[in-house]
Amino acid sequence: MDERDVMRGALQASGVVKKGAQLKLGAIAMAVLLVGLIALGLFSPIGTASASNCEDTGPGTADASAVSVRYTPEAPGTLHQQQITYAQQIDAAAKKAGLPGRATLIALMTAMQESTLQNLDHGNADSAGLFQQRPAMGWGTKQQIMTPSFAAESFFLGRGGNPGLADIKGWQNLPLGQAAQRVQRSAHPGLYAGHETAMRTLAKQAGINLERGGSTAGSGSTSAEPITSSNTNCGVTTPTTPAGSAGGKFSDGTQTWKLNNPRSVKDAIAWAKAHSGTGSSSGWYQRCLAFTAIVYGWSYSGVTYAIDQYKVVPASMRHDGDRHPPAGALMYWDTGHRAGHIAVYVGGGKVASNDILRPGYIDIVDAGLFETKWNAKYIGWTPPNFPRAG
Repeated sequence: MDERDVMRGALQASGVVKKGAQLKLGAIAMAVLLVGLIALGLFSPIGTASASNCEDTGPGTADASAVSVRYTPEAPGTLHQQQITYAQQIDAAAKKAGLPGRATLIALMTAMQESTLQNLDHGNADSAGLFQQRPAMGWGTKQQIMTPSFAAESFFLGRGGNPGLADIKGWQNLPLGQAAQRVQRSAHPGLYAGHETAMRTLAKQAGINLERGGSTAGSGSTSAEPITSSNTNCGVTTPTTPAGSAGGKFSDGTQTWKLNNPRSVKDAIAWAKAHSGTGSSSGWYQRCLAFTAIVYGWSYSGVTYAIDQYKVVPASMRHDGDRHPPAGALMYWDTGHRAGHIAVYVGGGKVASNDILRPGYIDIVDAGLFETKWNAKYIGWTPPNFPRAG
């Protein structure tokens, strides 16, 4: 699905596309809407949009176990509308709790970081839902957590001994990202703040008044006991397969490195192939680094941007500009945006990558497609080494 499909869907939803006599009006409206979408950053030139913010969302990154949602031509185009709907439900919960618009903004930033503002039925450990809350930690049953109004109410007011935003003393005076962190207790607390601008834009599109007043008084105290959502213990989560037991060795023909990934190269490639194409689940939009880490059995990479993963790998492992990677290697591109792009080389000139054919889905494609379709610059490859993963 490309931007033309997005335009078509948007016009149909707004009632602009009509029959016969209104075709001319539809064409005019299309031009007007196009300008508006460009201004809002929702419509960008083909070849750059999908790669513009490819990152690992951190320890809240969901696993890639297959879910019921499968690809249809309309699926990627509905993502933004789904996010608007969930944002409105979160705001409704804030209003019901008597909380101001600032609380809504904090919740939106949190949900965007945890789930890309999607009601996921999977995640790290038993995490689920918009905020990736865990049944095992008292946030409710999975069915309850998968109910947006319930999950949002839990975030705002707490649940099962877990404090909510309103329980945090002085939350309204904290920086937005810090307030989110006080509820989520993430191993990577700095990731929430980066979503403020995007969520302000989304709130405006959803008709949410972030300047709305309300009560800010909480209980005035929080438990000193660590409270867990999807992020709480991600930094110390033990992989199902102990690191080093399956990683094996990796060689470029000159040097050989020992890998400590939970999944072997052979199994990682098989996993990537099995979860691509018709086997791909949705939810991978702009999550290239998260995907590569999960391919190798990790819950998260520990690095925010794909381009930075290349830098944290030891210099001796970097193969600048080399176009002959062994199967299982990680390949990197400069997309002209901060994040860059990363993909898993599966052999035969092919890579497993998100977004390149279908936004939000994984496909096996020619490694050179990023340069021809996205005008990306190839950087090089490294062994599948994740120094900060967990």
